[in-house]
Amino acid sequence: MTKTKFVKDAAKNSIHIERSFDAPLDAIWKAWTDSNLLDQWWAPLPYKAVTKSMNFSNGGQWLYYMLGPEGDKQYCKASYSAIDPMKSYEAVDAFCDENGEVAEPFPDMHWKIFFHDRVGSTLVTIDIQFDSAEKMEKIIEMGFQEGFSMANGNLDELLSKM
Repeated sequence: MTKTKFVKDAAKNSIHIERSFDAPLDAIWKAWTDSNLLDQWWAPLPYKAVTKSMNFSNGGQWLYYMLGPEGDKQYCKASYSAIDPMKSYEAVDAFCDENGEVAEPFPDMHWKIFFHDRVGSTLVTIDIQFDSAEKMEKIIEMGFQEGFSMANGNLDELLSKM
């Protein structure tokens, strides 16, 4: 199984992530940009991602929640700012309420996601920028690395069934 690589850069308040998937670029792009597929892998188990609305376009957003095993819901939204089809996109991901209003106590994350076509696989590289080292540390303390690694494992499983 492929491991998700995380490199924290405290001086730049950023996290760099790399993950290779044994699937063609078009399948990986679709898994990252189609809410029906995102719902099947984005949340670390036993949570499940549930899309409320999605408009994958410049200026659009994805409003979703993580449904917990006890029925609890944690809403988030990704606001898309730049999309280069099959190559990259940028989004600010933030915790919010069910209407998409940002929840201030939680830090937001500026994601830059790049898709690299390889022979027989696709490399996804991600740069996540934070406003401060404290905000980056808070996300890490909340279990981001473990949760996102689990989600990538979920994507591996989904791809094996496609």
